[in-house]
Amino acid sequence: MKPSRNKKSHSKKPSHKPVSSGKPEAGIRLNKYIANSGLCSRREADMHISLGTVRVNGKIVTEMGVKVMPGDRVQFDDQPVNPEKNIYVLLNKPKGFATLKEGERGQKTVADLVANATPFKIAPVGRLDRQFMGLLLFTNDATMAKKLTSAKTRAQKIFHAVVDKNVSRKQLDDMQKGVEIEKVLIQPSEVRYVQGASKRELGIQIAINDNRAIKRLLEHFNFELVSLDLVSFAGLTKKDLPRGHWRILNEKDLVALNML
Repeated sequence: MKPSRNKKSHSKKPSHKPVSSGKPEAGIRLNKYIANSGLCSRREADMHISLGTVRVNGKIVTEMGVKVMPGDRVQFDDQPVNPEKNIYVLLNKPKGFATLKEGERGQKTVADLVANATPFKIAPVGRLDRQFMGLLLFTNDATMAKKLTSAKTRAQKIFHAVVDKNVSRKQLDDMQKGVEIEKVLIQPSEVRYVQGASKRELGIQIAINDNRAIKRLLEHFNFELVSLDLVSFAGLTKKDLPRGHWRILNEKDLVALNML
């Protein structure tokens, strides 16, 4: 079920529930199962089913409305059907949610926030530490995930960082020159003051995958990181996406990602 659009909340304590309701059904209609594989549309799948070219668990199925259950084998013109279409879910992660499943029992994870986004198994692209906020992309498209985390692609991230004291112009320039920490070069594409904010708030654009690099960079210049928010990832932004909610990427988003 697709998430409904929500107006941006102005309350101090926003909801962390996904913009969705209900649970995926145990089975999926055969025509949808075939359409999800990308072989054809649902209407075309209905035609092929009626012609007897579809088998479920080795048996020809010509009835409409038959449901495919987990573990069933489906063949289309004697070829196995992969029911999973590529899905891309963008989450605006709040503080207090771990990216990985590993951790203390009962710990809240980002998987809880996107649990109802899709019946398919999806995983986050990269990670954000529990105390950090911002955009986190989930997908079952391993090729896209590898592309977005590849050093060759250099997908850009923009962070909104708040530190414990004012940053001077010289420090700003020195940060942008980059520093080598533990044999890793941390070199932002751009470091600037956030417009209309104090000099404690910085916009940092960088292509490195490790979000902890921002913290190490700031600590190198004797600043304590108060908060970190990933506001843009590979051109995707938080526009119309309240904290703690998710949305399915649209065609325009996917075209932009494929052009990276």
